[in-house]
Amino acid sequence: MSALTRCVPLLCVLALAGCSGDQQNKISRVGVSWLDGDYRVTYAFGEHVKSWEVIDGKVTSDSQKGYYYFWATVDGKKVYVQTPIGHTYVEEMP
Repeated sequence: MSALTRCVPLLCVLALAGCSGDQQNKISRVGVSWLDGDYRVTYAFGEHVKSWEVIDGKVTSDSQKGYYYFWATVDGKKVYVQTPIGHTYVEEMP
């Protein structure tokens, strides 16, 4: 492994360590916005919990408006879903 290959992850960690929690959240949301893949998106607020699966798609965030946007399959039909960022969890599925 070259020295450069070993230094890049360390530099990324150091750069993130210098960011505030809010800045780190914004950076992580940008990553979710552009990666195609399989995701489980869960909205949880109080007793209400609802989950969707996004297969071979992407979850896009708009932090200024405070929402995640994505297409999910529900009962065999594609539906457009919008959930508030503050009560939503996005997990990458294996």
